[in-house]
Amino acid sequence: MAKQIKIALGGGCHWCTEAVFQSLKGVEHVEQGYISSIDENNSFSEAVIVHFNAHLISLQTLIQIHLHTHKSTSAHSMRNKYRSAIYTYSKEQRKEAERLLNDFQSEFENKLITKVYPFSKFKASREAIQNYYRKNPEKPFCERFINPKLELILEKFSNHV
Repeated sequence: MAKQIKIALGGGCHWCTEAVFQSLKGVEHVEQGYISSIDENNSFSEAVIVHFNAHLISLQTLIQIHLHTHKSTSAHSMRNKYRSAIYTYSKEQRKEAERLLNDFQSEFENKLITKVYPFSKFKASREAIQNYYRKNPEKPFCERFINPKLELILEKFSNHV
């Protein structure tokens, strides 16, 4: 039986993040919405929950793709709405995510600002905007923001698409 695991990821717009992870082999389901952590990070931020088959795609690959498909080194003014984050479901997953972030730093010229947080709560997006790219691939937003991310993963991570 396939081992399904989940990880939650936040970066830019959740329409973009959803489309990126929906395009990957081994990703079985993506929930788009808003995620909060605990303490000072308890406000909701746009993010997705990625349910994946660990036999087909690794957490390492998902985190690497995540870092390359949003502004993971930019501390822009919208970071409360678009927290650059990996939300974990266990202490073991948190340790692995922190180690992977360290390992991937060498792939970036600037310092990664992505943080690892414990997952706390999820609120799904309203139905009308779920699966946004699949419903609206020709919309200007999709062409301008999502297509370049999908082109990047085809170029850099084609064996996972």
